[in-house]
Amino acid sequence: MGVLIILLIASIGVAVTFLIAFLWGVKNKQFDDNYSPPYRILFDDKPTMSSSEDKKGND
Repeated sequence: MGVLIILLIASIGVAVTFLIAFLWGVKNKQFDDNYSPPYRILFDDKPTMSSSEDKKGND
């Protein structure tokens, strides 16, 4: 019976920790981007120049 109480306290502690982390994220506006996620997949990433390509172009 003692193990059940320890597991119950541990699970409530983990749940409270995740609830606090979630509320902190909401308060700091981590979940406010409603526009870009659906459209991000439609656009290609801009190609970046590597350092070796940059050296070739400047010679």
